Amino acid sequence: MISYIRGELAAVEPEKAVVDVGGVGFGVYMPRQALSLLPQPGNEVKLHTYLNVKEDALQLFGFLTRDDLEIFRLVIGVSGIGPKGGLNILSCMSPDELRFAILSGDAKAISAAPGIGKKTAEKLILELRDKVAIEDVLEAAAHGGEAQPQPQPDAAEGTMQAEAVQALVALGYGSAESLRAVRKTSPDCGDVEEILKEALKYLF
Repeated sequence: MISYIRGELAAVEPEKAVVDVGGVGFGVYMPRQALSLLPQPGNEVKLHTYLNVKEDALQLFGFLTRDDLEIFRLVIGVSGIGPKGGLNILSCMSPDELRFAILSGDAKAISAAPGIGKKTAEKLILELRDKVAIEDVLEAAAHGGEAQPQPQPDAAEGTMQAEAVQALVALGYGSAESLRAVRKTSPDCGDVEEILKEALKYLF
């Protein structure tokens, strides 16, 4: 099992990055969004990886954070969605956006990914709804997707933020834009109502 690779970014191709590790070039398939965030070739990169073993090939799928890798693992754990399908989904939406699509039952957003039909999207929602939570998104944001020692909201604050996001979604705002607005609010907000009032300013 290859948990991650670190080396010099040799090239960025349409579907994958080539990472030079000790003179060996590893081709790593990545979501389009992640590929666009890579530095210029010649710089060092670290990619969290999933090794897919096939009868005729070994394929490495890479992600910039462990959070991205973990949501990828959940997606490909759904029957009928393979690594390429999971990559297509995460090329069309961020892990945060996917979590909200799952929680809000937005099969249309998920089925926008190439090769993912409406029935497959609905199955993914059904199987993963109990495995993701808004708190996961807020926690990942606090950590920057990594286990870094950064200031993060306490349990009460995280719960208020989650409730605020849910309230905005209930009002008809998109899940991703609701999350972004709540993230921008001041940590000094004392209750859900204050968070909502401030978040709404960013939505108008």
